[in-house]
Amino acid sequence: MGYYDDHSTNRNKKRGKGSSFLIGLIGGIIGALLVVLIYPNVSNYTDHSQVETNQGIKNQPPSKNVSLDVTTDVTAAVDKTAKAVVGITNIQTSSFWSDAESQEAGVGSGVMYKKAGDIVNIVTNHHVVQGASQLEVTLSDGTKVPAELRGSDVWTDLAVVEIDAKDISDDMISEFGDSDALKIGEPVIAIGNPLGLQFSGSVTQGIISGVNRTVPVDINNDGKPDWQAEVIQTDAAINPGNSGGALVNIGGQVIGINSMKIATQAVEGIGFSIPINYVVPVIEDLEKFGEVRRPSMGVTLRNVTEIPAYHQEQTLKLPKDVQEGVIIESVVPNSPAQKAGLKELDVIVELDGEKVDDILQLRKHLYTEKSVGDSMKVKYYRGGKLNEATLKLTDESRM
Repeated sequence: MGYYDDHSTNRNKKRGKGSSFLIGLIGGIIGALLVVLIYPNVSNYTDHSQVETNQGIKNQPPSKNVSLDVTTDVTAAVDKTAKAVVGITNIQTSSFWSDAESQEAGVGSGVMYKKAGDIVNIVTNHHVVQGASQLEVTLSDGTKVPAELRGSDVWTDLAVVEIDAKDISDDMISEFGDSDALKIGEPVIAIGNPLGLQFSGSVTQGIISGVNRTVPVDINNDGKPDWQAEVIQTDAAINPGNSGGALVNIGGQVIGINSMKIATQAVEGIGFSIPINYVVPVIEDLEKFGEVRRPSMGVTLRNVTEIPAYHQEQTLKLPKDVQEGVIIESVVPNSPAQKAGLKELDVIVELDGEKVDDILQLRKHLYTEKSVGDSMKVKYYRGGKLNEATLKLTDESRM
């Protein structure tokens, strides 16, 4: 039979209490050592941070605006060309009475491209200066100077305006680029005066969306296209007032003359510009002659497709497989056409071996492929028979 040793139990309790005390004491010492080792670093860090923070607050200068000198290819191109772009104000007399006051009919843009002696030449659009009794040019710095119309051409929608060179420095004259070298996707910049002089010198950026585009143009506002304008398509914003302004490549060279007239409807993202390589020969003629000298046949014309089928067969006696061509409505006396034997109701179907379906094709061949004094072979139907004649073209302005 066991027995309970109360003395043994008490001894164990005393021994357990002593062990716990010893373990606690050792833990406390270790903890204290760790605090001693770590605390100086924490204290130093805290004090140092506080000192730096306090010093920073105490010594920090007042905040100020930061001026950045941003120069990119775009800003460089604009700097190079912006001074060459001017505003052109079309001033018209509201009445034919001598005491009638003149009033502003509209504002467009122009590009200074040549300085010769005491004259500076500016290229703009025909529709910007059309009907003007006076012209006024506003320079990029706001200076207004009187201007004279040197010449204008309705077919290309181009015109040349002259101003005195005394206020124009050489760096205000633009440089022409090569529009034949343009690539689709190439960045371009439009500079002009959208909505008038209030927003003069506005810059918009885009890309070349298309080259060698042709857009039908109604010259006489009869609802029928009279001409196919060859243009550059861009998504750079071109608005009313931008007409006659510059389309510039990333090198700051003018590669097109913007024309809002060609964009007959306000369509977002589609603007048109006349290629500068097409502009140059036109403005050279305008400088020399005040007009573009074009070859002429000396006839008035009408499309076969506008004639009822009955008259095509019975009056013109065209073969059934001939449904397109250009009818001669009248012949000017002593003209190349009369001298070559062409007559009223002859139907032209071919020029220099190229098929001609309508007046647009005839004009394009005549105005772009031929010059005054050139000979041109014409194939035509008369009374159902195909004939051929050779014309020696003359100056259109003399007809």
